[in-house]
Amino acid sequence: MNKFDFGIVGLGVMGRNLLLNIASHNFAAAGLDLDTEKVNSLQQEADANHTIEATTDVKHFVELIQQPRAIMLLVPAGKPVDSAIASLLPHLDKGDIIIDGGNTYFTDTDRRFLELSEKGIHFFGMGISGGEKGARFGPAMMPGGDQKAYERLRPIFEAIAAKVDGEPCVEYLGNGSAGNYVKMVHNGIEYGIMQLISEIYDLMKRGYNLDDETIQKTFAEWNQTDDLRSYLIEITGNILKQKDEDGTQLINKISDWARSKGTGKWTSQNAMDLQVPVPTIDAAVNMRDMSKTKPERIEAAKKLVWNASETNVDQSEAISALKSALYFSIVVTYAQGLAQLHTASKEYNYGLNLETVAKIWRGGCIIRATILEDFRKAYVTKADLPNLLLDGGIASKLTENQAGMRAVIQFAIQKGLPVSGLMNSLSYFDAYRSANLPTNLIQAQRDYFGAHTYERIDKEGVFHTQWAE
Repeated sequence: MNKFDFGIVGLGVMGRNLLLNIASHNFAAAGLDLDTEKVNSLQQEADANHTIEATTDVKHFVELIQQPRAIMLLVPAGKPVDSAIASLLPHLDKGDIIIDGGNTYFTDTDRRFLELSEKGIHFFGMGISGGEKGARFGPAMMPGGDQKAYERLRPIFEAIAAKVDGEPCVEYLGNGSAGNYVKMVHNGIEYGIMQLISEIYDLMKRGYNLDDETIQKTFAEWNQTDDLRSYLIEITGNILKQKDEDGTQLINKISDWARSKGTGKWTSQNAMDLQVPVPTIDAAVNMRDMSKTKPERIEAAKKLVWNASETNVDQSEAISALKSALYFSIVVTYAQGLAQLHTASKEYNYGLNLETVAKIWRGGCIIRATILEDFRKAYVTKADLPNLLLDGGIASKLTENQAGMRAVIQFAIQKGLPVSGLMNSLSYFDAYRSANLPTNLIQAQRDYFGAHTYERIDKEGVFHTQWAE
């Protein structure tokens, strides 16, 4: 008893693989699950080199772990987390630590943080990204909670995390729900980038009429460049290479009815609460919703017709423009998400260091990409940078690529192809670089019909006009 370094509640795919990862780094790991089959499966998978014990008994599980105990929950968000906590509490002591490793909405983490702190229990909300393989061989992890209590967790987390240039992709992020909040925004950015990649793919296929092999090779080649080397580009190339049983490309047989678990929506909803614009992420959420209108879209395709004119485009020029557009829009999407983190850190007193966030995201996670090192350096230069677009180096790269971005969008409009992710990225860029926006007219309209007042540019104060009918 009390000899195990770490415990995990929930031995599904993520829990089992994370526990095996911990044990592979010479830490003794205990597992708890109410499913006897999962407990037995884990015991069978562990070998003589792993110090692992799994059980269905809560009391026995808690007694296995050395004090102060460190126990991670990998159960579905919501009531299952509260139920797991309730089952553990009678057996815990003051100073013990509970970590929620699921995709939990950050306000739930704040509530649990306060409730458990009153009982002397440290609570961490920790985002984990990397999927099944990442959990087993090195995820990116985003913990938030009590900084002193993190020292109990740090040696284990740093050992099992993905590494970039020898640096572990995990670090204490901030107070309260900082970890879950950063993971939420990570997932929002993930939604945005996936949408952008799908639009570029669609333009290649339906717009420029590139054959399947050329499209696959293009994504594979892009993943060898510093601008676009990333996990999502890499797996896109692999997906487009996959053959079905009949030898044809599997991608052409997959339904376009996209599912989601809601984390992208959370990002958009909270961004609106904070009044931080994230239009590319919003568009990505909307397009997943649009995909669910399949029967209506089939009917609309017969009635809402656009006869696009034939265009002759040089293939190499088209691919070059598409690459510029994808790079441009991906950077803008990261900029939106990181700007949201900048504002949220102040609003919620997280104390986030965005250089640390960029450093963690460089490896292990779904949105890992070579360009994150450029972002990290931008925050080294100016830690309180409100938006990546204000960094000189990044601004210069976007300027270099904006001609391709504009050309691709013009082409898409002419062809009648939906590219809301690309359009919203460019619109965000153009709005952000506008010293003056037409919202002065909106201010006047609000004052006209509702006497909401307005400010002037030529003198201080708040004004109202008796507008003529």
